[in-house]
Formats: sequence, C-alpha cells, structure tokens
Amino acid sequence: MLKLIMFFVGIYLCSLSLAFIIIYLNLFNQGYNFLEYVNFIIRRPVVLGGLLGTFLIIISIHKRKERIK
Repeated sequence: MLKLIMFFVGIYLCSLSLAFIIIYLNLFNQGYNFLEYVNFIIRRPVVLGGLLGTFLIIISIHKRKERIK
C-alpha cells in the first residue's frame, strides 16, 4: 500500500513539475537565453519536486531481491 501511495505522489510531483517547466518556456519571449532559463528553473522548488517525484517512482517500482535461506 505504501508503494502505491509513493507511486501516485511521484506521478503527481513529476506532472506538476513538467507543467511548470512548460509554463516557464514563456520566459524565452521575455528575452531570456537558454542558460538563463535553465538557471531560473533549477531554482524553483516546484520544478525541483520533479526530481523527488522521479526518485519516489523509482523506489516504488523497484523490487527487492528475495533472500535465500
């Protein structure tokens, strides 16, 4: 049950992060170049939540090896 909750929270964080990255693409219209854009988005907490979401998805999908006794 915990892995399922972690998976859904990870999906939520990743989708929210990707939505904000797409929204922040409008900064190019304001005169930002690519390096300024990357510098801006890596400092946003919502976008950094995407990394946490990816980590949660990987952990929830990972299967633990069974111990042979």
